[in-house]
Amino acid sequence: MDMQISQASKGDRDARAIAPTGPMSREQLILQLNAISGPIFLQAGLHVLAAYAGASHYLLMRCDLVQESGLDFVIASDWPFDLVRRLAPELTGSYGRIGELEKCLALFQPSLALLPDDVVLPDGVGRQYHALTFNVGRSRFSLLFLAREASVPSPERMRDVGLLAGYLASSGRCFEGKLERDFDLTERELECLFWIAEGKTSDEIAMILGISRNTINNYITSVMRKTATKTRSEAIAFAVRNNLV
Repeated sequence: MDMQISQASKGDRDARAIAPTGPMSREQLILQLNAISGPIFLQAGLHVLAAYAGASHYLLMRCDLVQESGLDFVIASDWPFDLVRRLAPELTGSYGRIGELEKCLALFQPSLALLPDDVVLPDGVGRQYHALTFNVGRSRFSLLFLAREASVPSPERMRDVGLLAGYLASSGRCFEGKLERDFDLTERELECLFWIAEGKTSDEIAMILGISRNTINNYITSVMRKTATKTRSEAIAFAVRNNLV
């Protein structure tokens, strides 16, 4: 099983070493992120964001890859490996059940959920986890936090984290490399995707673009293959999620 979970690194230890005692102010948060910015310091930055929110563990996942096999959608995490592997189906399934409006509002309204009773957690960590969603370009990410049993992350601090997490993911280049294959659509395929999102049939799109119905269907089949979708409705939802239409 492929796994791209980055465990605690030297950057994490450095972040812990410079973390102030007591609650961190917004100004201190920004100063720390500036001090550890850059692609190789993603884990350290996530640790700082978790500490600011009052959380103990972070998990950053790429939402538009949740249909893939394995755990490739996980970008970075200091959650126990067995916990992430056990929760992978629940994480992907729960994201698929969220409506598009809820996904857009998740940055400003972080969600709260309970982990299953049968999962094993680190000592002292509560079963609640907080999740917020944000976009970097066409890519959508979710950042999940675990907290100590007696700790409740502040909604205001979670919103601050959401706004800064996009900057961190961008500087960490989480959306580059092999992940860009999801958007390897030709101009014609994007045109067809736009028109099916407008509710047009293959015959209507063929008339609009001046090409045959069979060619249109071939383009649409190619779109669904590249976006790992099975129906036109799923392809439209994918396009809306990733700002393709």
